[in-house]
Amino acid sequence: MQEAGSPRAVKAVPVRHPWRWVGAVLLLVVVASTVYQVATAPNLHWDVVQFWLFSDSIVHGVLVTLLLTVIAMAIGVGLGVVVAVMRLSPNPVMSTLSWFYVWFFRGTPVLVQLFFWYNLNLVLPHISIGIPFTPAIWQGNTLAIIHPFTAAVLGLGLNEAAYMAEIVRAGIISVEHGQVEAAQALGMRRLQLMRRIVLPQAMRVIIPPTGNETISMLKTSSLAYVTTTQELFFAATVIAGFNYKFIELLIVASIWYLVITSVLTFGQYYIERYFAKGAQRELPPTPLQRFRRILFQGHAQPPWSTTAPPSPVIRSEHR
Repeated sequence: MQEAGSPRAVKAVPVRHPWRWVGAVLLLVVVASTVYQVATAPNLHWDVVQFWLFSDSIVHGVLVTLLLTVIAMAIGVGLGVVVAVMRLSPNPVMSTLSWFYVWFFRGTPVLVQLFFWYNLNLVLPHISIGIPFTPAIWQGNTLAIIHPFTAAVLGLGLNEAAYMAEIVRAGIISVEHGQVEAAQALGMRRLQLMRRIVLPQAMRVIIPPTGNETISMLKTSSLAYVTTTQELFFAATVIAGFNYKFIELLIVASIWYLVITSVLTFGQYYIERYFAKGAQRELPPTPLQRFRRILFQGHAQPPWSTTAPPSPVIRSEHR
């Protein structure tokens, strides 16, 4: 018998969402139908895809694509940091020149820039280094210096530096100004301030868009075919030009792009997790930890919470 004044037990009834399941089923039907139609297309030859997937030409194109992505991103990140610091400099000449750089390279298409570097020898047969209006200290043939791969690296790297400059600048200004003033009060020089105080904290803001830019650079490197650089897309189109299996070779290239993008996404996750150590009490679970939780507990934990909150205890006193 229940005592007078004591609270009754509350029966929790889960909220039903039938339309969610209906929408999920309809979505699965549409996806399955699309995949089935593509997989069973009468004029699509999957044996051609399998044959060329690991061919020497395609694998060489993949290696060139990776090399092009790494070099272009290294130029973009390094030069982007310099341009971002110049944008924040109190020197009006440096800030104006850096603003003009970002304005120009973000305002012109990367394809146009690739064409420019590839055909630079048409308007500038020789490249010289020296003081203006004085004899050149060094001079070289443009065509010998800027070959197709170099043109692709310059076009992609210099364009990427403009975007990375804005990403780095956003990360730098996200750090509280009070920490900058405290470091200056301790006598830190500007370079020490950036290296020890600002950049380590700004990395939490810089890393996610930088990962996106790296993945975007991997796919943008396909535009280097206009410079006759033998990257993945160029290799696929050359092979398709001989056997006329354009769709099959595009599928081959897409498979490789998807694989490399998946690896980059996986690496980006762990880099973000590493730099989140000082900002979160508990690090988010890794994909393997989430899979184990789903496998053994039967449900996935929300990404915004790594531990379940304790259940409230209601106590009543009866006098």
